[in-house]
Amino acid sequence: MEIRKPNNLELEEIIALSPQALFDGTLGGVSATNEKVLNLIEPLLKKGCYYLIATENNELMGWILIGENKDQFTEQLNGFIYELFVKEIFRGRGISKELMNVAIGQLRQEGYSEVRLSAYVGNNAIKLYEKMGFSLRTVGMKLQL
Repeated sequence: MEIRKPNNLELEEIIALSPQALFDGTLGGVSATNEKVLNLIEPLLKKGCYYLIATENNELMGWILIGENKDQFTEQLNGFIYELFVKEIFRGRGISKELMNVAIGQLRQEGYSEVRLSAYVGNNAIKLYEKMGFSLRTVGMKLQL
C-alpha cells in the first residue's frame, strides 16, 4: 500500500465518491450532490488543506483530508482531519489506521501541537480514533422538534 498526495485524475475520483463518503460519515444523515460536496471541499483546498490517498496497484482505496483549523474560542491553530474514507470493499484491512498515522505525522511535521476531528455519534471510526489516543473535547447535542 502506498500513501501519497493524489494526482488530478485521482482527485476527480475522490470528488465523484465524496457524496458517498459524506453519506457514510454522517450515518445516512446527509445526502449530498457533487455540487454540494464541491462547495464544501473547494474552500478547504484553497486555504491549503490537502488529501492523502491510499492506493494499491494504482487503485484508490481511500483517502484522508487534512489541514489547519482555528479554534473558534481561543483562536489557536490546530491540525484538523476533515474527512476519512475507505471504499467499502477495502474496509477491515487497516487502511484507515495507516491514513491516520501518516496524516498525524504530517500535521506534527507541519508544527501543530494538537490534531482535532469531528465524528457523528455511532460512527465506527470513533473506536479507531479512541485507540489512537483521541479523546472527547466537546459534545454537540440536538433536540428534534
